[in-house]
Amino acid sequence: MKQKKIPLRKCIVCQGMFPKKELIRVVRTPEEEIKIDLTGRAAGRGTYICRQETCMKPDTFASGKWKKVLERSLNMTITQEKYDEFRNQWLEMIGQ
Repeated sequence: MKQKKIPLRKCIVCQGMFPKKELIRVVRTPEEEIKIDLTGRAAGRGTYICRQETCMKPDTFASGKWKKVLERSLNMTITQEKYDEFRNQWLEMIGQ
């Protein structure tokens, strides 16, 4: 019997390849909002972040690295206001 192929995606922070189900999807909605998509099915341009502590920890947000990486992967310019809103959503999700 043929095994089903497991879809792999790349984490935008560490560049590691992981099975899609192990990653957190961040999506740019058609309304130009940035949302965390836990279902993996929201409409819009998506990108993935792994659940490794180094990629998820809040102090990586402070360096400004995240904003540039998100802008590049979501193919949009992110205002500081939108970025702060996303950051708060992220911290709430990871329980910080």
